[in-house]
Amino acid sequence: MRILSFLQAENKIAPKKRVIIIVLIIVIVAYGFCLPKNLFNVSYSTVVVDRNNELLGARIADDNQWRFPEIDTVPEKFKTCLVQFEDQYFYCHWGVNPVSIGRAVIQNVKQGKVVSGGSTLSMQTIRISRNRPRTWFTKIKEIILATRLEFRYSKKKILALYASHAPFGGNVVGLEAASWRYFGRSPQNLSWAEAATLAVLPNSPALINFSRNRKLLLEKRNRLLGKLYANSVIDESTYELALSETLPSEPLPLPQIAPHLTTYFYKNDKGKYCHSTINKNMQLQVENILERWYGEFSQNDIKNIAAIIIDVRTNQVLAYCGNINFESKRSANQVDIIRSPRSTGSILKPLLYCAMLQEGQLLPKMLLPDIPVNINGFMPQNFNKEYDGAVPASEALCRSLNIPMVCALRTYSVPKFYDFLKKAGYTTLNRPSSHYGLSLILGGAESTLWDIVSSYNCMAKTLNYYLANKDYTSQTLLQPDFLIEEQTVKSKQNKLYNAAAIWQTFEVIKEVNRPEEIDWRNIPSMQKIAWKTGTSYGFRDAWAVGVTPKYVVGVWVGNANGEGRPGLTGAKTAGPVMFDIFNILPRTKWFDIPYGELIESEICRQSGCLKSRFCPDTDTVLICKEGIKTEICRYHFQINVTLDGRYRVYENCAGDEGMRQESIFILPPVWEWYYKRHHSDYKSLPPFKAGCGQQDDMPMQFIYPQKNAVISLPKQLDGKNGTVIFELAHYNSNATVYWHLDQEYVGSTNYFHQLSLSPPLGRHVITVVDNEGNTLSSNFQIVK
Repeated sequence: MRILSFLQAENKIAPKKRVIIIVLIIVIVAYGFCLPKNLFNVSYSTVVVDRNNELLGARIADDNQWRFPEIDTVPEKFKTCLVQFEDQYFYCHWGVNPVSIGRAVIQNVKQGKVVSGGSTLSMQTIRISRNRPRTWFTKIKEIILATRLEFRYSKKKILALYASHAPFGGNVVGLEAASWRYFGRSPQNLSWAEAATLAVLPNSPALINFSRNRKLLLEKRNRLLGKLYANSVIDESTYELALSETLPSEPLPLPQIAPHLTTYFYKNDKGKYCHSTINKNMQLQVENILERWYGEFSQNDIKNIAAIIIDVRTNQVLAYCGNINFESKRSANQVDIIRSPRSTGSILKPLLYCAMLQEGQLLPKMLLPDIPVNINGFMPQNFNKEYDGAVPASEALCRSLNIPMVCALRTYSVPKFYDFLKKAGYTTLNRPSSHYGLSLILGGAESTLWDIVSSYNCMAKTLNYYLANKDYTSQTLLQPDFLIEEQTVKSKQNKLYNAAAIWQTFEVIKEVNRPEEIDWRNIPSMQKIAWKTGTSYGFRDAWAVGVTPKYVVGVWVGNANGEGRPGLTGAKTAGPVMFDIFNILPRTKWFDIPYGELIESEICRQSGCLKSRFCPDTDTVLICKEGIKTEICRYHFQINVTLDGRYRVYENCAGDEGMRQESIFILPPVWEWYYKRHHSDYKSLPPFKAGCGQQDDMPMQFIYPQKNAVISLPKQLDGKNGTVIFELAHYNSNATVYWHLDQEYVGSTNYFHQLSLSPPLGRHVITVVDNEGNTLSSNFQIVK
């Protein structure tokens, strides 16, 4: 605008000159804007490399071309070969070499056809980007655009653009794709003969390539090698060795390492160069381990395995095996199990244990009930179908007992644990907590291997962070990542775990019996691993997750189609695979004790609760600070007994025999009934001395059926109705119990209180009365 104003103000300038100046301005402006902002508007292949830039895999571009994303620099060997072959004055001209153009014109006129184009690498880059028919007009336009290209980009960038988009025959485009497709290695690792082959190939890839006119291609390569030798670029021995190299016979398949991760990037980062955190060597070792175990599992028709390794300290994924036999389509092998929701089995139990510890609702040795229960029709069972009566919480977790953990969840509350899991990153809980109920802790919900391993990784990171910093103030927790220098901030979590609770949880699950038959605790070289297994209902999913201060390893075994198989358990399948993976990882020392988050407290040795004034035996142990809020022992009582300890008495009826006070450990009747089977040293509450009253608490309790139970009686072979075995626990082993069904006497029992009855359909009341007059009733219903 300033120039136009100047021209209007200067009347001295002749009109012709004014027109010329305007035309020149238009030409300059047109020249400045003649080159498109994006020179190449094409689709690219999705390329995934490991942490050391080694190719893991790729997916073809949308136009079915193997065209890797643009490179920044061209390897020296290829660059030298390319410049020597195509444009040896590349670094001397501004996009056009007049000498080459003139020579080409003379040759073409003499031959009467186009035999030489005289194009520079800059002109060829423009031609590739435009992909127009070769005419004199397009040639002139290429010359103009080539000079403009030189003003926009450096020589290094122009070479990179050419190398990234040059055709190399068939559907192979660009140096990176060509190097992998023809020689199975990256361009940086090409020999002189290979680099020379690729340098001459784009000259006429449709006419001379590896499947057509191979002899002419070999001659062109060797002439280029001779030129390099003549110009002292390579020495004689290198030249001779290069000449002896043969041409590849056909394109090679690209690597298929971590194929499910490559597919994940293809769906989420299509057309990009993905620099992953995967360690290629470790990935290959894990894939070999899975293949070896598949050979054994497949004999039981178990066809799918997945595994993942996370480096706790860097928060990076080192190995990602979404499944096995990726190229097979017979057993859903292309399904990425790491991202697929599956029933969790018992794998969430350590999280509940940790949450209850840090909130002061549980102590490690606190007794939990392990008895038959019926909670609104939900009747969980232990895997071994047995009952211990009462077990310490740590033992219940270590043995993965179902009933104690269900009772623990009932105490903690399902909605609260549901919210805890959501905060821990479990993304598949897409229904209300009431939908899952107490089965949430036994596999009633689905989760992914990714979410499960991420939560265990978060626990290990929190403990490591506290041990290093002695606080949580600046801690930032992110989901594990598999891209170098890229963390997903939206996955940031607030402090969720307490270091002391994590340490106590890990201390428990590191004692879980391992698949090896040897006692690992007595072998110093065996590293400590906190690990947990899980098995879904119907033997459909087997899980194993292991944690050390540096690594988290997660394994899933099963069938992607949900088919269950006998013996498909976490301990027998996923566990051995997980330990094999740990064997290839560097060993690390165990977590230090987070003393700052622990306090000393006196604990009742028998109940595991905070000691009461009646607890005779106590231990001083470290517990979470919040553990001081837990209840004191309610299983020890002080009673008056005769001097020989055989009977209980009141002060007013002790008589001349005298009495003494005794502290006694007593469990509820049903707990006691099962507990005595496993603890021969357990002493039941002694009976009252004759004529000295009766105990204040109910001395008996129904084992089966539970209150309001709904019972189905199948027909027997003779057509008669089946029977119900009613079972009762009584403090006094010598008591006689009288049974009544709907107020009608049906029998009596001694010692072992079991009675078999066949009630008709409908609602009933079972009532029992012992020889001391204690009465107990329970409602139940018989259905078809």
